[in-house]
Amino acid sequence: MTDDLVVSGWSAVSPYGLGARAFADGLATGEEPVTKLDAGTWPGPYERAGIVPDFDIPTVLGAKGTRSMDRITGLAVTAVRELFEEHGPELAERPEDVGLVLGTGSGSVQSIMDFTRDSLVGAKPFDVDPARFPNTVMNCAAGQSAIRYRLKGPNTTISGGALTGLLALNYAARLHRRGRVDVMLCGAVEEYSVQRAWLEWHAGGREGASGPLGEGCALLLLESPASAARYGRPALAAVRGARFRAFDRPSEAREALATAIAQLLVDTGTDGGDVALVATSGTPGPLGVAERAAVRQLVGSGPSQVDSRRQIGDTASASAAFQLAAVLASAGPPELAGRHALVTAVDAEGTAGCALLRLGPGLAMPDPRSDVTRTDGVGRPEPSASEANAYSRANQTKKG
Repeated sequence: MTDDLVVSGWSAVSPYGLGARAFADGLATGEEPVTKLDAGTWPGPYERAGIVPDFDIPTVLGAKGTRSMDRITGLAVTAVRELFEEHGPELAERPEDVGLVLGTGSGSVQSIMDFTRDSLVGAKPFDVDPARFPNTVMNCAAGQSAIRYRLKGPNTTISGGALTGLLALNYAARLHRRGRVDVMLCGAVEEYSVQRAWLEWHAGGREGASGPLGEGCALLLLESPASAARYGRPALAAVRGARFRAFDRPSEAREALATAIAQLLVDTGTDGGDVALVATSGTPGPLGVAERAAVRQLVGSGPSQVDSRRQIGDTASASAAFQLAAVLASAGPPELAGRHALVTAVDAEGTAGCALLRLGPGLAMPDPRSDVTRTDGVGRPEPSASEANAYSRANQTKKG
């Protein structure tokens, strides 16, 4: 399989803050940003959660166009903005060449329930705020992101439980392989809300058994190696492929995932011993045990382990996207260049999947002790004069 699709950038809005740098630094320090919740703001069943700090939509995105924007949409729109700012303003200047594949659950549970409640308690069923109706559909975040940044390429919403981020990556790769789009933004988003917390609680997700809930959005920038080189972006990783399997009973999860991994290794001509990084979903209980056993069966216990869930909490449909981001954030050592990273996930609904990335050079995040600024890019070489001028113009426009 040729490496015809590469990850040339990424960003995240996470409990560590805004941007890839905040996420990478947080993972590196091992700090757990799960905090005690304000019961007045979050009157749910949990006392702690991994929420994006100080995330007020009008403050972060401005008042224009955000009056009726809900939290999950705000997180996604912010992540797109962060990616554009970190990896080149020219992306926003050629919107017809840029598509978006965004994973989510059912959209915003909070928005759906709030809108439904308004229709029930109002004097009449139609006494609702029509501006908030778009928030009740699952593709609202993807649609609003495209509208705000004028993206005219394919716009797709994917939902698949814990595998959502991997399914979105696979879908984006297919779009690119078939010539549908030149550049793709690909990732997943999840919000923390009171209604989501209660649903998790009643489903048996008592904290301690499944861990605290988290939220955020992680996005990858995907394009051909030629496109990345043209705009001065490094090939951080090549997307080798993804495979998925279904299982009927939890006892079959290990075999299903092992089969998917084995197929992926064979199809890409990759030896299990060449896998240097592994990012499992961190699912608790028997499913997590089965997942880790399947990984050890195929690649052994030698690869370094990346566990984003342990630090930022259960981000549900965004979990696999954060696993991918964590791999990119952790793949800095030069000796990993040319090696492979395996990302896996299992879902209680009966699906298992994996994706394989070949790591490229230039992956190291800027040293937090250096004077490299955020506009120098993330995981990029020192910018050329033309790139520096482009970033300067973008920052002047933003400040103006």
